[in-house]
Amino acid sequence: MKYNSVSTDIIAELKAIVGEKNVILDPEKMEAYSHDETPTAQYGRMPEVVVTPVNSAQIAEIMKLANKRLVPVTPRGAGSGLSGGAIPKFGGIVLSVEKMNRIIEIDYKNMMAVVEPGVVTNEVNELIAKEGLFFAGYPMSLESCYIGGNIAENAGGGRAVKYGVTGRYIMGLEVVLPTGEILELGGKRVKDVTGYDLKQLFIGSEGTLGVITKAIIKLLPLPKKKTDLLVLFEDVRTAIDLVPEIMTKGRVIPTSIEFMDKLSVQTSCEYLNEQLPYQQAGAMLLIEVDGNHEQQVEEDAEIIGEICYQQGALEVYVADNYTTQERVWSVRRNIAEAFMVYSPHQSLEDVVLPIAEIPNLMPYIEQISEKYGIKIPVYGHAGDGNLHLTLVKNPESTMEEWYNTEDKALREIYTVTKKLGGTISGEHGIGSKRNKYLDLACSSEEIRIMKAIKRVFDPNGIMNPGKIFPD
Repeated sequence: MKYNSVSTDIIAELKAIVGEKNVILDPEKMEAYSHDETPTAQYGRMPEVVVTPVNSAQIAEIMKLANKRLVPVTPRGAGSGLSGGAIPKFGGIVLSVEKMNRIIEIDYKNMMAVVEPGVVTNEVNELIAKEGLFFAGYPMSLESCYIGGNIAENAGGGRAVKYGVTGRYIMGLEVVLPTGEILELGGKRVKDVTGYDLKQLFIGSEGTLGVITKAIIKLLPLPKKKTDLLVLFEDVRTAIDLVPEIMTKGRVIPTSIEFMDKLSVQTSCEYLNEQLPYQQAGAMLLIEVDGNHEQQVEEDAEIIGEICYQQGALEVYVADNYTTQERVWSVRRNIAEAFMVYSPHQSLEDVVLPIAEIPNLMPYIEQISEKYGIKIPVYGHAGDGNLHLTLVKNPESTMEEWYNTEDKALREIYTVTKKLGGTISGEHGIGSKRNKYLDLACSSEEIRIMKAIKRVFDPNGIMNPGKIFPD
């Protein structure tokens, strides 16, 4: 696709639509919109202009203008993504929803909230916690990410075992299409089988089909109590074999079941100067249970602890207060930071596969790590099979060698993941970071159908181009 650059007359029209103060042209200010949490040197790209509209009517006019003039538009939330999804790969217009940050309504009777896309996810939870409610479909970056971005990526997190990912809680959307039309999809209703569910097409579409301008989200009762168990195992298979036992034998659905391999555990514990006897552990699970009654939560934790020991756990540490919970969760949260000390150049992945296949993946990861001379810690969400295996650059390698190694290693990892029944992304998305590997995960017919769907919504291909599909 051949795109036009942003000319002076287009800039003048943008200013007429959103006002001069909502058009950013200063390169120094635009730099913040040129990257997300992927490596800037590798994936970053400067926009030609950044616009910060304040309502859907303005976005509709921006899209009509861009579609008419064949200028690419990249919608952007907080820029906290890990796939390059909010990076303007072809320059053009970055459309930031940062000023569309109103919580329009909290409907307590229907347990729904109506929000704009620039609302920080945690702001909703802070507002409704006093009423005993929460928004359950959030990722682990809830203090920085925007709800619009969560929906565009169908973001998930550690609590997806019990509560699922973002899409489960999106009941309605207002969307501006690339051609400028405004769609109202869904509503404050739990059931709806009236024709195709177009709303679901936009959830996880990575901003390639339209701009989300409003969302109706479902709320749940906020659990009053929670307890965490940090469990040490001799090896990965013993740890993973426990996961279904908790739910089938114990009849308990944990809030989360986080997995850490030996390399992840040791590096994080050393970084934190943590005194747990991690040296003997080949894997760790961090299991959380929650509920409204302290006795029930304690009983659930006790049941899980007993099953852990029956299944061969070396140690089970119970954390039932804020201080001890922060201690055990810090081991999980600081893995990526710990490896930054070793090397700042990493490729954070999020492959997903059937839970029982996790132990079968690990020997391949070890072989690939040895073959290419890089460290590959594996950690993530064991309860849903989503692993954040991370390729860590050898500090002695050049950047050219690293990029070549990264590409080859990823191809091997994605290929074996696919063979084990998995795929290349569980929650971070494809974006521009993984689009060249899409054919390793999807058949040519799947890709053809997805491209055909995009053409229906975006006939001129201006909406977040260079994402999901190979160039």
